[in-house]
Amino acid sequence: MCGIVAAVSTRNIVPILVQGLQRLEYRGYDSCGVAVYADGLKRARSTSRVAELQAQVSADKLESGTGIAHTRWATHGAPAMCNAHPHFSYGRGAHDAKRPGRVALVHNGIIENHDELRSGLQTKGYVFDSQTDTEVIVHLVDSLYDDDLFEALKAAVAQLRGAYAIAAFCKDEPHRIVGARAGSPLILGVGKDKLENFLASDAMALAGVTDQIVYLEEGDLVDIQLGKYWVIDRDHNQVQRAVKTVYAHSGAAELGPYRHYMQKEIFEQPRAIADTLEGVQGIVPELFGDGAYRVFKDIDSVLILACGTSYYSGCTAKYWLESIAKIPTQVEVASEYRYRTSVPNSKTLVVTITQSGETADTLAALRHAQSLGMTHTLTICNVATSAMVRECKLAYVTRAGVEIGVASTKAFTTQLAGLFLLTLVLAQSKGRLSEEEEAGHLRAMRHLPAALQAVLALEPQVISWSEDFAKKENALFLGRGLHYPIALEGALKLKEISYIHAEAYPAGELKHGPLALVTSAMPVVTVAPNDNLLEKLKSNMQEVRARGGVLYVLADADSRIVSSEGVHVIRMPEHYGALSPLLHVVPLQLLAYHTACARGTDVDKPRNLAKSVTVE
Repeated sequence: MCGIVAAVSTRNIVPILVQGLQRLEYRGYDSCGVAVYADGLKRARSTSRVAELQAQVSADKLESGTGIAHTRWATHGAPAMCNAHPHFSYGRGAHDAKRPGRVALVHNGIIENHDELRSGLQTKGYVFDSQTDTEVIVHLVDSLYDDDLFEALKAAVAQLRGAYAIAAFCKDEPHRIVGARAGSPLILGVGKDKLENFLASDAMALAGVTDQIVYLEEGDLVDIQLGKYWVIDRDHNQVQRAVKTVYAHSGAAELGPYRHYMQKEIFEQPRAIADTLEGVQGIVPELFGDGAYRVFKDIDSVLILACGTSYYSGCTAKYWLESIAKIPTQVEVASEYRYRTSVPNSKTLVVTITQSGETADTLAALRHAQSLGMTHTLTICNVATSAMVRECKLAYVTRAGVEIGVASTKAFTTQLAGLFLLTLVLAQSKGRLSEEEEAGHLRAMRHLPAALQAVLALEPQVISWSEDFAKKENALFLGRGLHYPIALEGALKLKEISYIHAEAYPAGELKHGPLALVTSAMPVVTVAPNDNLLEKLKSNMQEVRARGGVLYVLADADSRIVSSEGVHVIRMPEHYGALSPLLHVVPLQLLAYHTACARGTDVDKPRNLAKSVTVE
């Protein structure tokens, strides 16, 4: 999901809602809509641009002081009007006719338990017109409504599992909008003299309307009315959140309470993953575009082309593709691939990975592969309108949103999410994924936003580590198997923004050279999930301690690795199996960030580096 704008005012707020959607267009979307109170619920929706929605609103003469608006980007199947937000609640009335809707709602995020909620609501007579999980929320709120929309939403979110930012209103309380957030951003905009109030997913949506912004916290519920608003926290205590003056045309609007864009983007990862996976109801080839089924049936190997952080996401995917899909996979640094003689295979799926979709080396590598007769091409990319998406036959567009910090964070984890989906789809296409395995993987993926939130809560412990690292000039990162690429990514992050020299090795390679560097002056970061290589990794850790090296270990709770002299341990909240890399990379991102802050470097704009490398 992409953007939310909502308002309660004594004036016509429809132009404000539409303008807010226009300010959120940079996020990307494939449908949009607005709903208002006008003697009942009225709405306009479009699967085109906001400009078309604006024309529709004008033609329908929609005017109101209460309304909600939304931009949506679908991930599964073709975008359709029935799936566009806002959604209305409907039930069955007398003579089996639809009862007119009374609740309108928009939502960003993923509801993990929507299937079971849907079944219960259908039993009560609610009619579903879309394939979205959002429609489950609007019917649930309606089913709990007893003349108090705020209480109905409070009761509804208690039944939701997953990530959400919600805004809703009811025709029976026409000057009131309620909202809630968990895992997806939602802000409150305070109007002049509090006579009008707003909700939005980004302060940019309210630029020019109000600069008084309240950043709602995780688990908050909010109620906005004419001349007043209030917020309760996750424990249902009324709280006063600070009102900040935010100039939405400046960088401060996007930074909100964060010091740097990189920190903000690290903490946006639960939302980014939720958005990237939104709408994924099952493992189907069409997730990657029309004709994907035929392509996946035809291929017998995978070639991944990428640079930098994207290359490490590809290295991680190699482990998934070969262990789960049983497909031979090769990962190439894009800048090297086209300058060597390789052996082409027309049955290879060429996968490019890029945040911007404009990376010159990766585009050149793609074209080189195509020139060799490898025409089955697919990209994992964050920009739907990019050259890479246009030039590949198939695509999975991630929804990390705009990433401003040069050191990639949320783009990396959303790439991993897209690559894991690709692994599952290829496994299914080859008959190597059972229904039980598919269901288990889907459950794990839907839980990722919540799992990431738990990992982010480790930030204070990571800050303690960063105080040691800020005094060092060299660091070593170790991992084994699936987590070796995560060690590589951790080392890259540290060197990119703190300028500390850092290298990563497979832990089993220590005795083949790197062990010569280990002293008490070189911290050794170890990624230690409780997998089948843990005991081997423990032996490698003992090799470090025997040489006086100091270990900093990211360990699963049940790994039986304890802190001691020279061994610093941070325990991960839970073991996450094949998806563990998405969780273990987050503390490494935080370590790099806080170390750079302690050293006083330019975190968002490290020297000599650019965000999108569009030259060779």
